[in-house]
Amino acid sequence: MATNTQTITEVDAELRDLAASVVSRAMKAGATAAEAVVREGSEFSTVVRMGEVETLKESGSRAIGLRTFVGHRTASTYSSDFSKDGIQRLINGAIELSRVTSEDSYADLPEPDQLGSVQGDLKLYYEDVYSLPPEQRIDYARRAERAALEADPRMKNSDGGSFDAAIGHKVLANSHGFLGEFRRSYCSVSAAPIAQDENGNMQRDYWYALARTMATLESPESVGHEAARRTLRRLGSRKIASTQVPIVLDPTVAESILDNIFEAVDGGAIYRQSSFLANKLGEQVAAGNITVVDDGTMPGGFGTEPFDGEGVPTRRTVVIENGVLKSYLLNTYTAKKLGMKTTGNASRGLAGPPSIGAGNFYLQKGDRTPQQIIGNIKQGLYVFQFLGFGVNMVTGDFSRGVSGLWIENGELTYPVEEVTVAGNLKDMLNNISEIGNDLKFRGSTAAPTLRIDGMTIAGE
Repeated sequence: MATNTQTITEVDAELRDLAASVVSRAMKAGATAAEAVVREGSEFSTVVRMGEVETLKESGSRAIGLRTFVGHRTASTYSSDFSKDGIQRLINGAIELSRVTSEDSYADLPEPDQLGSVQGDLKLYYEDVYSLPPEQRIDYARRAERAALEADPRMKNSDGGSFDAAIGHKVLANSHGFLGEFRRSYCSVSAAPIAQDENGNMQRDYWYALARTMATLESPESVGHEAARRTLRRLGSRKIASTQVPIVLDPTVAESILDNIFEAVDGGAIYRQSSFLANKLGEQVAAGNITVVDDGTMPGGFGTEPFDGEGVPTRRTVVIENGVLKSYLLNTYTAKKLGMKTTGNASRGLAGPPSIGAGNFYLQKGDRTPQQIIGNIKQGLYVFQFLGFGVNMVTGDFSRGVSGLWIENGELTYPVEEVTVAGNLKDMLNNISEIGNDLKFRGSTAAPTLRIDGMTIAGE
């Protein structure tokens, strides 16, 4: 964080110099290649419950991570000690560990001609997320909770309203001459009310809003009202008999299917043969109306960055196009394992090797409104929550508990819980018969409303 006597520009220069210096010193100490990442950030978080502040946290952090290579041996270290001795220990530790780890012929930095950064303003950073005084930040949380509790007499309790804000700065440097940096910010508000029916049965749900800037953050009142609506629709839930009917996935639930697709196209899972999509490039793996895209360049996106965790420019990658698997998502290591090229999807923290991370990962919207999709169903289940973890990524077998609303003659009727939907992801992707036009990003993964046919619902 900038001190009272330092400008942001001065701090930026200091962090850039530090990252480049650590790489240079690691090379002089015996590394054949090196990569350093410096992160700095501030964050604020508060939770208000029943109008009273329950938690209040504000913190700042600074840390540096170093990955070194000695031939094809590699190791990493990290530290929050920026003193001269602390940096020297960081470098020495990484070099020493690199010399004793096992050799891996695929371990390396990206080639110099693969490095770079997306140019232009990606609209990731806004200073206004920290523009509110603490009292007003707390009031955002209080307003969201109050709006939820006042929405209906059946709202009896609350798990709280929250407000969060954060800013961060990342610098990445490596021994191939790459030096890149970016700043980002976000703010969010949420509410989690509890409703009670006339029989004393309680239900809980939540809603939230997330934005890069306060200027586009949804109002606390709108978040509270939506949280109340989502909670109230659960009251009076009942079980249903086992059956096989179409299911309609709420966008927040459809995102879970996108998460499964992401896991299945992760280069690590592919080279380990632990994905049902291994060896499927160029094949039809989903219905012809399905196109899935990973785009790390969308201005303002929650998964947007100018470069990935290895200094490779992010890009737009069509993963599935009209049902055909077009690409896996790869970093340098997994690309070399598979004899391919990185897709700019390296993700790394301060320590450890890079993993695979998504940019803005989404299923392209269709032209049907959610109401039209529901209106076409004589009997079915509208799912607004998945419960538990029941997905086998090797076979695609899928079985998860759900909560939702029963569809009767094109109308949402009563709430349903304590049922399970089961099938196989391979079949599910091919049985997506309708796609909504309601695609909206509330994070880095997004999907519209989906109708899936042929799934078994296990109930009473």
